[in-house]
Amino acid sequence: MSKNVPITVAYGDGIGPEIMSASLHILQEAGARIDIETIEVGEKLYLAGNTTGIEPDAWDKILRTKVFYKAPITTPQGGGFKSINVTTRKTLGLYSNVRPCVSYHPFVDTKHPIMDIVIIRENEEDLYAGIEHRQTDDVYQCLKLITRPGTEKIVRYAFEYALKNNRKKVTCFTKDNIMKLTDGLFHKVFDEIAALYPDIQNEHWIVDIGAAKMADTPEAFDVIVLPNLYGDVLSDVAAQIAGSVGLAPSANIGEHAAMFEAIHGSAPRRAGQNLANPSGLFLAGVMLMVHIGQPDVAEAAHNAWLTTIEEGIHTYDIYQEGVSKQKVGTREFAEAVIARLGKKPQTLKPVNYAAGENVPVASDTITLRAPAKKEIVGVDVFIHWPTSKGKPDDLAELLQKVNGEGLELTMISNRGQKVWPHGMPQTFCVDHWRCRFLAVEKGKPITHKQIIDLLQRVSDHDFDFIKTENLCYFDGQPGYSLGQGE
Repeated sequence: MSKNVPITVAYGDGIGPEIMSASLHILQEAGARIDIETIEVGEKLYLAGNTTGIEPDAWDKILRTKVFYKAPITTPQGGGFKSINVTTRKTLGLYSNVRPCVSYHPFVDTKHPIMDIVIIRENEEDLYAGIEHRQTDDVYQCLKLITRPGTEKIVRYAFEYALKNNRKKVTCFTKDNIMKLTDGLFHKVFDEIAALYPDIQNEHWIVDIGAAKMADTPEAFDVIVLPNLYGDVLSDVAAQIAGSVGLAPSANIGEHAAMFEAIHGSAPRRAGQNLANPSGLFLAGVMLMVHIGQPDVAEAAHNAWLTTIEEGIHTYDIYQEGVSKQKVGTREFAEAVIARLGKKPQTLKPVNYAAGENVPVASDTITLRAPAKKEIVGVDVFIHWPTSKGKPDDLAELLQKVNGEGLELTMISNRGQKVWPHGMPQTFCVDHWRCRFLAVEKGKPITHKQIIDLLQRVSDHDFDFIKTENLCYFDGQPGYSLGQGE
């Protein structure tokens, strides 16, 4: 008998303790060879003043076991509390979020009886970097960060996952027709990596029409890889159209650790009533078993669960008159699965987790690239200037007084739309202005000192500058976007 594997467990908030107890009960009855170490996370710690929601010494346990099985937690609204999920993913480098979305027709109601998608979501960057600022009376900012190394990791992971799991196609969703630099990089890297896997089909969709296609014809997709925010939204959509968000598991995989959880929340209104469906968290536990090298446990537990679903033993959320045979609570559902250990479904497809197969492979191979030749050719100065003081032409007239030392004002935009020169009076403006200064000699590099001196002149003229963004060429190509209409 192989040695027990230590795992860290958090029972969470709301329905968390109930569904975690049920999930662990099934896995242990299926023969899970694990030693459980528990930690406290969630609402209790938040309300005690811990903004991260996790005890400092909990990290030691997670890093020691390298496997974290987490029930849903409640994050209080507002107040500066940070999501434990995001904190854990980024702290431990869990860059890949793997979310299988499978339909269980005809036993779970769905409009899509043939659906078996795996969504692989980048987990560390994009808007989930969580870098936000209030900049003016009217404007708040959230920075979208897409990196080449981060994108390479998640795209390689998606293709490696497809290869190891006998998947035939990987699809990328972005919005690079609008965000040409950030989403454009994600698409470009996808194409580069796809070329290294000629036996796997690849395609790219703009995320809006891709999402519509997924919602209408999910069988057209196999593995979908996408940036963080799109992945979060669309994996919930995919889970729901497959049958229920309550059935969807999630694995967060990194080079040094992994976290397994349901994708749904803590549902405090259902807590303590023996009502909640443990399936999402349980199926995350199945993924955990595969991850730690116990595919025999994963196979037995998963097939027993499929048999239970097939035989119509359902919790309230998926119960259907005429299809379901018995409505059960959380504990009773777990006992029903345990009673069917050793059985395989007859209509639903049985799973087969052979040793070494279906184990997510964390690929951290990043292409080393020579640094680009970087030249600063201008600067965007963002200014807080109330619209009550005048129109864009009035602001431009004032700002042209700060021209000098090789820099001149060439454009003003408001919320991305060019409003000077030759702006339209119909454009709605707020008190947040991007003021672009470029070298008088187009394309000529400028220095940091020129920018500092410009800012001094801006300040001397009583403008409230919020921030700056240097405008650079990289190997002779612009590394910044034009204003809409520029």
